[in-house]
Amino acid sequence: MPLAACFFLGCSVLLASGYNSFSKSMETIGKKQYQVQHGSCSYTFLLPETDNCRSSTSYVSNAVQRDAPLDYDDSVQRLQLLENIMENNTQWLMKVLNQTTRLELQLLEHSLSTNKLERQISDQTNEITKLQEKNSFLEKRVLEMEDKHTLQLKSIKDEKDQLQVLVARQNSIIEELEKQLVTATVNNSVLQKQQHDLMETVHNLLTMISTPNSKNNFIAKEEQISFKDCAEAFKSGLTTSGIYTLTVSNTVQEKKAYCDMETGGGGWTVIQRREDGSVDFHRTWKEYKMGFGDPAGEYWLGNEFVSQLTNQKRYVLKIHLKDWEGNEAYALYDHFSLASEELKYRIYLKGLTGTAGKISSISQPGNDFSTKDADNDKCICKCSQMLTGGWWFDACGPSNLNGMYYPLRQNNNKFNGIKWYYWKGSGYSLKATTMMIRPADF
Repeated sequence: MPLAACFFLGCSVLLASGYNSFSKSMETIGKKQYQVQHGSCSYTFLLPETDNCRSSTSYVSNAVQRDAPLDYDDSVQRLQLLENIMENNTQWLMKVLNQTTRLELQLLEHSLSTNKLERQISDQTNEITKLQEKNSFLEKRVLEMEDKHTLQLKSIKDEKDQLQVLVARQNSIIEELEKQLVTATVNNSVLQKQQHDLMETVHNLLTMISTPNSKNNFIAKEEQISFKDCAEAFKSGLTTSGIYTLTVSNTVQEKKAYCDMETGGGGWTVIQRREDGSVDFHRTWKEYKMGFGDPAGEYWLGNEFVSQLTNQKRYVLKIHLKDWEGNEAYALYDHFSLASEELKYRIYLKGLTGTAGKISSISQPGNDFSTKDADNDKCICKCSQMLTGGWWFDACGPSNLNGMYYPLRQNNNKFNGIKWYYWKGSGYSLKATTMMIRPADF
């Protein structure tokens, strides 16, 4: 039932209650109806008529006769009483009307509040609908992005699988090339040995048929006197550069070495020479100990011989370098020696001068000698295997004159080539090198 109907029903009930109370007091009195219209309520009440009051005297007197006689004054009093009752009821009725007005106003305010609330609910419902639509759109976008990312991941995985297959193929090719390189290296070593034997045979033949022309053009023969070093041969009057037989003091061990009798006053014993790549310098510890190659071309004199020689007296070391552009430089150390094999032929150098850099490219302090089968460097890697050759490596340091020989236009960016860092940098492989020693008091 609507709220307004409830209020109107309450109004009728209240009026009916008042009307019943009033009608009981007018049971024996003549009645006249009066109707009042107030808003949506209609009110009806009864007033006594004068004639009726008079005609009812007999009833009142009959009722009063039991107690005492009823006169005219009593009737007036009774009428006055009825008027008072009617006035009270009228006042009560006015209060009811006022209350009804207040209730109607409250009902109107409530109705307005209800409408406002309904509008707010409608607005919120619209907002919720919009949010739901937006959420649906975002969910759709997320699903689309997930599908896109899934496709991308699948594509990346396919590319990864293809790269793995390619890497596996490349590894197989590299392994095959390494095998071919090993085979070629072995063949090259055999050819170099044959070339060395042939050149030595030719040299022996030339030595046997040669005769001394003069004191300055004399080449020492095998049967002639051997010398401790080239400085001693030079002081004896042999001032022509060539191959001489040297003997270590207090031993019968002989070594053939090339003597440079011209550079810087002569008397230089050449202990290393690189010039054409004809000799493989990637050798074992024993080969570097005893020496290898041809003194007339590329060779290594031998660590054991140099160690014994430089421990008898003070020697100087001169390193002569050539690049592929026709430039030359040198490094001169005024004190050079090699320790014994027990100390791994450790190198000692002092007093650098020259044009091949203000800093020594042979690392200081003294470093042990390393070869491909004897790793004595200061690096966790094996420098001799990585850079090739035997050398006094530090942590694969700034020099290696026994590295791979690279010809012109192939000598750049070669970190395992013949390098001298403080002259040409770490990636430049030199054309030619010579290491030679002589006594400091020469």
